[in-house]
Amino acid sequence: MTTPIIPTTPDTLLPKFAALGLSHSTLLALQKKGFEEPSPIQAEVIPELLLGKLDIIGQAQTGTGKTAAFGLPLIELLKSKGEVQALILVPTRELAIQVAEEIHSFIGQKGLQVVPIYGGQSMVEQLRRLKNGVDIVVGTPGRVMDHMERKSLKMDKIEFVVLDEADEMLNMGFLEDVETILSKITNKKRMLLFSATMPNALMKIADRYMGEKKVVAVKANQMTTSLTHQIYFEVREPDKLEALCRIVDIEDDFYGVVFCRTKVDVDTVTRALGDRGYAADGLHGDISQDMRERILNKFRKKKVNILVATDVAARGIDIQDLTHVINYALPQNPESYVHRIGRTGRAGKQGTAITFITPSEYRKLLYIQKVTKTEIKKEKLPGVKQIIDKKWAKIQLNLTQLFEAGSTDEYLKLADSLLKDHAPKEVLAAVLKYAFQTELDENHYRNIHENREARESREAGEGSVDTKGTARLFVAQGKNEGLTPSRLVELIKKIAKTKEHKIQNIEIMDKCSFITVPFSEAEFILRAFKRHGDGKKPMIEKAKAEK
Repeated sequence: MTTPIIPTTPDTLLPKFAALGLSHSTLLALQKKGFEEPSPIQAEVIPELLLGKLDIIGQAQTGTGKTAAFGLPLIELLKSKGEVQALILVPTRELAIQVAEEIHSFIGQKGLQVVPIYGGQSMVEQLRRLKNGVDIVVGTPGRVMDHMERKSLKMDKIEFVVLDEADEMLNMGFLEDVETILSKITNKKRMLLFSATMPNALMKIADRYMGEKKVVAVKANQMTTSLTHQIYFEVREPDKLEALCRIVDIEDDFYGVVFCRTKVDVDTVTRALGDRGYAADGLHGDISQDMRERILNKFRKKKVNILVATDVAARGIDIQDLTHVINYALPQNPESYVHRIGRTGRAGKQGTAITFITPSEYRKLLYIQKVTKTEIKKEKLPGVKQIIDKKWAKIQLNLTQLFEAGSTDEYLKLADSLLKDHAPKEVLAAVLKYAFQTELDENHYRNIHENREARESREAGEGSVDTKGTARLFVAQGKNEGLTPSRLVELIKKIAKTKEHKIQNIEIMDKCSFITVPFSEAEFILRAFKRHGDGKKPMIEKAKAEK
């Protein structure tokens, strides 16, 4: 096992992290991400993993910084060899992506390769990346088992095994898979087990597969601030920009961060807001440090009032008086949600956290509520008339303030000229139209198409977004066959007579594709394509459960 290189002289960069034994290059990566001091779990686990020899059980809630607690020491301890030296098991694909991205963001110049592997992603792409050589694998148990059976995941060089969110893996029925994986790692290894709770079944795994161990328990802090008003809106993907504009316009003084999932989304949303006349800037990983500082300086001075950002790019942003945090895309896990909304409701001021969800994401939202132990209330988007009325009220207030301030003297001559030939009411109406016609034009807003299933459920008195449920369907064609989202939609419309708005979350991969539709519609589609296959294997089937 690799011996860590511990600095012999104090490092002035992030001294509290430096005191844990982290190298200067890692401290630079932490500084770039906006870290200032370690969380309790990081302060306990990092030096123990770097300097100690014991296995570690960490009992801590989501949102306490566990990924950095084990990820940073792994980066220090491992050297780039192109062979799997660390295996991190997680319960869901979302967490696999999140953990892999977080660890990758710490690596800096070390050259370590990190890859997430999970069900639903192209097996061909995963095989290619594993063949090219990786040092750290983050995976769901089922997909790790698949690669073990294919012998595409070599287990003989593994030095570290991490079980993250172990109690969730237990709840999801992965216990047997986890034990099978651990039994195949026969060489000497160090093992870390992180879990919010420690049921007997997990303790048995710890006793069976871990050596001498140290337990690190961190008391959970309240995961979300009580000063943050948390709400969500059900919005179709194509309507999110319109929804965002309505939220900004209905507020007296909107000043907030809009979180997107990808760099492309940040650029797209920022550009669209600019085209509509909003003062917005975007932050993501491709933006230079110098440009980042200029953008943040403009935002702090409120020269722009909307900042669109990815999670990684928003690290280190410390703005005290944000009115809103908008989750334009649903966070990948509860930890990300906590990090995002924690940026509002500071300094004793009330803040609002708004999350946009599509109907198929409702279960994810319920999971976030459960883990964070908070209530996220559903509300209805403001209507166009409501926004126009609010703008009229603001105009009246501003004009009244101008009268009271006596700051209109330079315009009195022009007013006298206009009043010579026209009635006062006509003059005022013309001036208002000239000044505010564009701003008060209802055509500035386009219709938001309400999801039919959600409307039906509300009419029936049901409270949830996705009461009828959705189904994920597998399509046995992809990019290699020339399939595109529009061609797939047209094909389904033609064969199954399915309406376009019911086909959501389209993913086109190289050899296959996936769609999400209401449960009731799924049955029609499956039957239609079965008939269309004329005895052959149908082109569309139910997607297998995620492993």
